[in-house]
Amino acid sequence: MESLMAKNLTLGYGDTVIIDSLDIEIPKGEVTVLIGGNGCGKSTLLRSLARLLRPKQGEVVLDSEDISKMRTKDVAKKMAILPQSPTTPEGLTVYQLVKQGRYPYQSWAKRWSKEDEEAVNRALADTNLIELKDRTVDSLSGGQRQRAWIAMTLAQDTELILLDEPTTYLDMTHQIEILDLLFDLNQDNGRTVVMVLHDINLACRYADHIIAVKDKEVYAQGKPEEVVTCDLMRHVFEMTCDVRKDPLFGTPMCIPHGKGRCLIKQAQAEAQTPTKVPTQTVS
Repeated sequence: MESLMAKNLTLGYGDTVIIDSLDIEIPKGEVTVLIGGNGCGKSTLLRSLARLLRPKQGEVVLDSEDISKMRTKDVAKKMAILPQSPTTPEGLTVYQLVKQGRYPYQSWAKRWSKEDEEAVNRALADTNLIELKDRTVDSLSGGQRQRAWIAMTLAQDTELILLDEPTTYLDMTHQIEILDLLFDLNQDNGRTVVMVLHDINLACRYADHIIAVKDKEVYAQGKPEEVVTCDLMRHVFEMTCDVRKDPLFGTPMCIPHGKGRCLIKQAQAEAQTPTKVPTQTVS
């Protein structure tokens, strides 16, 4: 099983440093979720792990080798990445999109094979897209479209899958559908999954390992029940909240403080209740 880690990693754009001297190791065969406030560097870190961004300093190590020194096709055979909000050329069918996942295995000497066809069909089956394979991607719902992109990453047949906010712009039903799919891929096939999520409660529910990023470095990492606390939410997200045990899953559940309709109605009701004046008896 492939290993992935970052050593003394510094990332940025121009003169701006986003991640500074960071060291992490992604647990094999587990689901790891990156969390943190907007602009903290989660997506930048994920891009660097996938060799889409060259480090200013340090290195990303994939299976004991500096990823920057590996051939692109060799990296693509070991790791698949789904960026945030990918765009599809107009008119491309689901089948045609998923076929793109087999690109690392094609060359002038090796054409489309039975193995490639089996990988594509397996990816379509795993994502429940067999019946939709001839539909154009732009005609699908948000959840179906995201499944099609995940199917393309699965067709690469890699042990490592990286996803940048795979539930962005999806309603609650489709968010759960996508996360359940990734969970099953991890549980049934032992795939190592690394993803960026904004929803802390969903992160706790699906992650084996959480990495919280703050001030250009790792603020905390470990199991959800060890990492997600009131203290972390206050320092990483600058938000006060209660952290309780989810009644269904037993994972941490954050309940943010703040204004809400129930409190507003209660305050309005109290304001409209006439003040009782003590009754005086005249002798």
